[in-house]
Amino acid sequence: MHFSLRSDLMQHARAPQDRSPEDLLTPAMRQVIHNMARARQPALHDLPPAEARLAYAKGSGVLDVPGPALARVEDLRIPTRDGTLLPASLYAPRLAEEGRLPALLYFHGGGFTIGSIASHASLCRRLAEQAGCAVLSLDYRLAPEHRFPTAVHDAWDALYWLAGSAEAQALGVDTARLAVGGDSAGGTLAAVCAILARDAGLPLALQLLFYPGTTAHQDTPSHQTYAEGFVLGAASIHYFFDHYAPRREDREDWRFAPLLAPDVDGVAPAWMGLAECDPLVDEGLLYADKLRAAGVMVDLDIYRGVTHEFIKMGRAIPEALQAQADAARALRQALFV
Repeated sequence: MHFSLRSDLMQHARAPQDRSPEDLLTPAMRQVIHNMARARQPALHDLPPAEARLAYAKGSGVLDVPGPALARVEDLRIPTRDGTLLPASLYAPRLAEEGRLPALLYFHGGGFTIGSIASHASLCRRLAEQAGCAVLSLDYRLAPEHRFPTAVHDAWDALYWLAGSAEAQALGVDTARLAVGGDSAGGTLAAVCAILARDAGLPLALQLLFYPGTTAHQDTPSHQTYAEGFVLGAASIHYFFDHYAPRREDREDWRFAPLLAPDVDGVAPAWMGLAECDPLVDEGLLYADKLRAAGVMVDLDIYRGVTHEFIKMGRAIPEALQAQADAARALRQALFV
């Protein structure tokens, strides 16, 4: 079950004092967590980054619903400011010769350290099919080999390329109808790109944010409440951020923590999907509040009883399929006007 907030932000509900945070979980979510514990796999934060990536890639599709077949799937290379060509995949529900499509530029999650195009292919395929738009998924460079702000530069360079290059035009993308989106760390990148696009005069139709990270430090109440036993824990967050932005001054940069942006006036409208039992839920609410205070339209859905990463658990968690459908509907409404 989820609820939507479309006019006023409501205070995030906490478990009553006589109930534990675990009591908030849906039975299906509780079973997933139990199965994870029973599998006795090493925690990602106990592995070197290269091994963590392999482990995440191996497990990322276990609970995910396979993506639909699409009329068009194309592998691309997108240039960056330093000359690196980044892998990307384009998913589209129809062929280029059948007419231009609006597009979502998507950034995968994974704490800036793990994750890839492959780990999020099913999600991107479903968004393309259900929203009727093209989805371009980017393999931005990961930490610790590439620390902050490389991921930000890669994300922005890809958006700038998509909006203005002749190569992007040849893909059959309608560059006048673009959105950015992502989950977790990818949601952070999408939120940052929305601000950069505002500053560059590049109009975006929507920023699509699945449980984005927005704060400089993990000090909100939900970080304490859900520090252990809820898929994403405090140890994993520290692991990811210590690889990506080990210097404190980098974490005070709004491109790491968009909640610190001087202003968000005039950025693209937002759809935000948050998980109730997630360390990041409070900072998601705070960012939605910041956007709304600046006059930005925000469509906020909180999915009750589920955790971080639930969006890729459609085999076991019904809320995942609901959230994907809600996000696709928001894309349709923003891109097909």
